[in-house]
Amino acid sequence: MLDQVRTDIDSLMAEIGRNARAAARPLAIATADAKNHALDAMAAEILAGRDAILAANAVDLANARESGVAASFIDRLTLTAERIEGIAGALRDIAGLKDPVGDVIAEWDRPNGLHIERVRTPLGVIGVIYESRPNVTADAGALCLKAGNAVILRGGSDSVNSSQAIHSCLVAGLKAAGLPEHAIQYVPVTDRAAVGAMLSGLGGTIDVIVPRGGKSLVARVQSEARVPVFAHLEGLCHIYIDKSADLDMAKTIVVNAKMRRTGICGAAETLLIDRAAADTHLAPLLEGLRAAGCEVRATDEIRARIENLVSTTEADWSTEYLDAIISVTLVDGISGAIEHINRWSSAHTEAVIAEDPAVVARFFTEIDSAILLHNASTQFADGGEFGMGGEIGIATGKMHARGPVGVEQLTSFKYRVRGTGQVRP
Repeated sequence: MLDQVRTDIDSLMAEIGRNARAAARPLAIATADAKNHALDAMAAEILAGRDAILAANAVDLANARESGVAASFIDRLTLTAERIEGIAGALRDIAGLKDPVGDVIAEWDRPNGLHIERVRTPLGVIGVIYESRPNVTADAGALCLKAGNAVILRGGSDSVNSSQAIHSCLVAGLKAAGLPEHAIQYVPVTDRAAVGAMLSGLGGTIDVIVPRGGKSLVARVQSEARVPVFAHLEGLCHIYIDKSADLDMAKTIVVNAKMRRTGICGAAETLLIDRAAADTHLAPLLEGLRAAGCEVRATDEIRARIENLVSTTEADWSTEYLDAIISVTLVDGISGAIEHINRWSSAHTEAVIAEDPAVVARFFTEIDSAILLHNASTQFADGGEFGMGGEIGIATGKMHARGPVGVEQLTSFKYRVRGTGQVRP
C-alpha cells in the first residue's frame, strides 16, 4: 500500500512538473499587460472570495489549536478581512512594478564594433516550499508570474485549506488574462514525499527551489536538493544599542522590533547593549519590553542589576524564538557588537541604534548580513516595505539572490551581441 501511495505521488508530481514546464514557455514571452491583467484579476478574485478564504482558514485554525501549537504559529496562520485586503493590495502592487523581463541591465561597445547587452530573462520553473503562512501562496505565485516564471507551490499541511482557497483565486486570474492555468500550481497533497519529489527536480522540470520556513525545512532542502536553492535561513536578528543612541528612539524601536509581530523572520531575537550605556539605557529598554509582555532572558551581569529576569544559556544566542522572548547581553561598544553578531548571526537582518556616524559606518562595513538597518526596526526586513511589492523570502546566501527575493531576483540574464559581420582573427 505504501509503495502504491508513493507511486501515485511520484506520478502526480511528474505531471505537475511537465505542466509547469509547458506553461513556462508561453509565460516567458507573455506581455507585461497580460501579466498585469492576470494580477489585477487575481486581486479582484481574492476580495470576492474573502468569505470562502476565511472559512477555509477557520478550518486550518481549528486544527492548529487542537494540536496545541504556539500562539506565534497561530498568528502566522491567521487570516482576517484586513489581511485578505492586504493580500489583494500586494497583488496590485506587484502589477504596478516594472516588468523585469527584457530589461537591459548593462550595455557596452567593444573596439571591434560589437554591441553587447546583458538582458533579464525568466528563470523558468520555480519550486517554492513553505510552511504556515497562507499569504505566501499569493505572494510567491504573483512574484513568479511577474518575472515570467511558472511556479509550483507546496505549502504546509497546517495551512492547506487556506492556501488552496487562495490558489483557486490565482488560477481564476490566469484564466481571465488568457495565460496558462498551470503557470501557478499548488501541490494538492500533504505527504512529505511530494517535497522529496520537488527536491529531486521533477525530472529536470524545476530550475530553482526556494524554501521558506523553519530551520529543519531549510536544512532538508539544502541537504537533498538536486537543483539550485535560494537559501532562507532562520531570522536570528540582532539589535545593537550604542552609547550614542537616543534613548526614546531606542526604546520605541526595540519594542517594535520584538513585539509588533513575534512570529515573523524579521522579529528581533537578541538585544546587544553597549556596556558604556548600561547605567542610562539598560533598565528603560528592558522595562519597555516587559511592559509589552516580552520575556527577557539576560546574562548574570545584567541580572545582578535588574531583578526577575530569566537567565540565559549559550543556546539562547542561536535560537530563533518566534515568540515574545528576547535574549540580552552587554557588549564592549561597537567592537563587541560586531564580534557577537558575526559569531551568532544567521546573516539575515541586524540593526544599529546610534547617533555616532563612525559607529554606524563600522556596523555597515564589518557586518555582512543580508539586511542592515540604522535607527529603524528589524521588522522592515520585508520585500513589500522595500518597495518590491512583496517577497518570496529573505535569501541569506551570497549567490544570485540576497535579501528580499522579489521580481528582479527571480530572473537570470542572457547576453545579446550585435555585430556587423565581425569574425574573430
